[in-house]
Amino acid sequence: MTAHSQTPRMPFSHFTAAPDGLIAAVMLAFLATAGLFYVNIMAAIVDGLVSGLGLSDEQAGQIGSANIYGAAIGALAAVFLVKRWPWRRMAWICLVILIAVDIASIWIAGFEVLLPVRLAHGVVGGVLTGTAFAVIARTANPDRTFGMLLFVQFGLGGLAVMVLPPLAPVFGTQALFIALALFSAATLVMLPFLAEYPPRETAKHANSRIDWPPLALTYVAIFLFQAANMGLLAYIIRLGIDYGLDRSYVSTALGLATWVALAGPLLVMVCGLRFGRFWLLGVSMLLTFAGTALFHFSGHPAAYMIANCGTGITWGFVIAYLFGMTAEFDAAGRASAFAGFISKMGLASGPMIAGTILGGGAGFGMLVNIAILGLFLSLVFMLWPARCLDEARGQARGQDLETGSTDRA
Repeated sequence: MTAHSQTPRMPFSHFTAAPDGLIAAVMLAFLATAGLFYVNIMAAIVDGLVSGLGLSDEQAGQIGSANIYGAAIGALAAVFLVKRWPWRRMAWICLVILIAVDIASIWIAGFEVLLPVRLAHGVVGGVLTGTAFAVIARTANPDRTFGMLLFVQFGLGGLAVMVLPPLAPVFGTQALFIALALFSAATLVMLPFLAEYPPRETAKHANSRIDWPPLALTYVAIFLFQAANMGLLAYIIRLGIDYGLDRSYVSTALGLATWVALAGPLLVMVCGLRFGRFWLLGVSMLLTFAGTALFHFSGHPAAYMIANCGTGITWGFVIAYLFGMTAEFDAAGRASAFAGFISKMGLASGPMIAGTILGGGAGFGMLVNIAILGLFLSLVFMLWPARCLDEARGQARGQDLETGSTDRA
């Protein structure tokens, strides 16, 4: 008996994808991406709001931040809603609302109206993403599905930042919001072909002990890391143009960098924990500093391209290990769930802070310096928790060896 045979069958049940097959993984990846796809094209949205709608850099950053702050609120709400509402019905409602809000956003020209509208869009998108994550956790191979999610986000995000920015000055923000609506519509079409995915029975970890001091520092590191990276990424198109680069080259560089960034999570899979988190994070963060500092030389096309590719790779590499650290501090998974909220808060705060910096008259050079400072502080906070986990893992391995030798004796 399959996982979805215990629940009422959908009209398209004869065409339902195998619950744990590759096609289902792709559709679940779309479902999880639809609510937050604007994050992957944030640079294009911010640039479009400035060049197409005539908003200031600060206003564009505030709208982008509002969208992600809403997603953080929605993600928290999803934790409670998914227990009470059937996930498919909730996903259907969210997708319809997202499409309607994106289409409505096409005709909104004022900052005062667009800000709350995009905030509401973010809340609904956060609920959808949280729901999709809960469904992915019910699959037999959630790691593979999360990997597919990353490929969908990076792959389609790279294509979008190559295609959309040149259209913004010509068509305004219409092209951006239509792209978001089309993505949600495509996901809505896929929804009936997904299996039911009933909740899986899991072991209770209510009494598991959480080592709060290093976990709290890891949360701070995640917030600072995401805020510093997204604050710079949100204005990366504006930065390239300000340094004199051609808009088409900037779009191409960002698209290629997004695809190259797939190497980051792939390296995580290759390296694993064989070298310990402490040294891997330390070295990768040094490379992050170098790549971010290279943005000071964005007037040279090659420097801009290398900086985007390098920071894209290390972003995916570091954040994967940081999330893994939160999971190891709490066997029940509560810490990882809250880490997702912390991550979204960082992603939302970055553009807000960056917009304030630029709005206050500071240039893009100062923005790069602030990003480097945020990344440095993140490194300071992440190293001790990483060392704690490396030592605990070494002790556990030693105990296993001793137990093995005793058993053989």
